[in-house]
Amino acid sequence: MEYKFSGMARTQGSSMVRDILKLTQGTDVLSLAGGLPADAFFPVDAVAKAYERVFRLGGTTALQYGLTEGYIPLRERLAAIMSSQGISVTRDNILMTTGSQQTIDLVSRVLLDPQDTVLVESPTYLAALQVFNSYGANIVSVDTDANGMKLDDLEAKIKQHQPKFVYVIPTFSNPAGSVWSMERRTGVVELCRKYGTLIFEDDPYGRLKFDENLNFPSLFSIDQQLGGAGHVMYTSTFSKTVAPGVRSGWLVADQAIVVKTANAKQSADLHSSSIDQRALNELLDFFDLEGHIRTVSAEYHTRMLRLTSLMKERQWEGITWNDALGGMFMWVTLPEGFRSEQLLQLAIQEGVAFVPGQVFYADLSGSNHMRINFTHTDPTLLPKAVDRLDRALKKYMEENVVKTMR
Repeated sequence: MEYKFSGMARTQGSSMVRDILKLTQGTDVLSLAGGLPADAFFPVDAVAKAYERVFRLGGTTALQYGLTEGYIPLRERLAAIMSSQGISVTRDNILMTTGSQQTIDLVSRVLLDPQDTVLVESPTYLAALQVFNSYGANIVSVDTDANGMKLDDLEAKIKQHQPKFVYVIPTFSNPAGSVWSMERRTGVVELCRKYGTLIFEDDPYGRLKFDENLNFPSLFSIDQQLGGAGHVMYTSTFSKTVAPGVRSGWLVADQAIVVKTANAKQSADLHSSSIDQRALNELLDFFDLEGHIRTVSAEYHTRMLRLTSLMKERQWEGITWNDALGGMFMWVTLPEGFRSEQLLQLAIQEGVAFVPGQVFYADLSGSNHMRINFTHTDPTLLPKAVDRLDRALKKYMEENVVKTMR
């Protein structure tokens, strides 16, 4: 039978990151590709205790349908957590979602019509590009450097395209792992306030900072300091601080946006898992989440330093990368003319995987970049992973020298 898929389904491809994960499952390929946290640091006992408390204290109520907006005690707790981060909101400004990935989809559903423009960083989060494309958006990249979006290019593109919103990851970005400067944070908020443009701030990694004395204020908090009026929407998740399996994220926004997004969620899944939300609320009642985040961040810092040390030992000519201040990713820049998607084929043959850079660009440029994850691979396996990558790089250079000579 010939199936008549919708226009959205016909244009929606799979995620390269997910495809690479499937390719490496059950093999001896060492994956530096996926944005996976370290399994060994999941708080298994604490999470088990939290679920036990849910069923002991909640009984059958925990198995019943819940509010679309989310479990009230958890939203109230999140409002307090947001306050400690300089964001002043109430539970009515918070919508619980099935991970921040669903937040991106729901916000797009309620704000985007076909051909509406979304401005993004260059590069930016692959799955967000997929969502925006699925709703027929016109995705326009803003020139970006290590300090964030370039303000002159942002202003020019706001004037030219009148975007529905500007999507950004200002703290430990995916894929580049960069951190916006305070000047760029304030400048972007001021420009968007000036032109009445919404900002969609995605913050899945912000608490994974390697130096706890560093402060990276959210754009949402900066907007409130400048007078508020709802110019910023904010999303985060428990996936990187507790565990991805609980699939719990949240949206913080003006109540008008929360109401519309909750309406859209009703048609998507009625509500996110009540049991998971109740368990998270119980967990936060007795578990030192902040201490856990500090422990995990210290381990990730150690792994990042180990990986960069091994890479420096190889003395790869013309290859550079950033030393991350937090988060989960390093952004590697290969010499001009390199094609990282071709390098990936050789790398998988050698038994190591990464994500080619071009998939993180709206215009599919950036083929001489690649994203490396340093949080998931066991540190004892990092020397082997770098050895395999080294062999793949040598093969790539040998093959391309031969092609050039021909």
